[in-house]
Amino acid sequence: MNERILAEDNQVVRRFFALDTQTYKDGALDLKTKELLGLVASMVLRCDDCISYHIAQCKEAGVNREEFFEAFSVALVVGGSIVIPHLRRGVDFLDQLEGQGIHAVPEHKHD
Repeated sequence: MNERILAEDNQVVRRFFALDTQTYKDGALDLKTKELLGLVASMVLRCDDCISYHIAQCKEAGVNREEFFEAFSVALVVGGSIVIPHLRRGVDFLDQLEGQGIHAVPEHKHD
């Protein structure tokens, strides 16, 4: 879907996608840290598509299960109990990634 969207002649959309790509590159904060930040923000915003995307990206960046659960705990404290259903789905997706060796990264639909 991203390819179809980017095929359109719309500079605002293209620039936003480019900004998203640039944001997650290593800088003062490394990619792993930035993906964890994206995961926490997505959980607090309660976007399941984004949560799955960032879990997959975090996994690719080398985030281990203990680190995931520390990030989950931050999201839960910041977002409150309304985050719990999204936490459940996120952990289910993480379990699938770890158990089934899923390597496909879900398409990021932007927050």
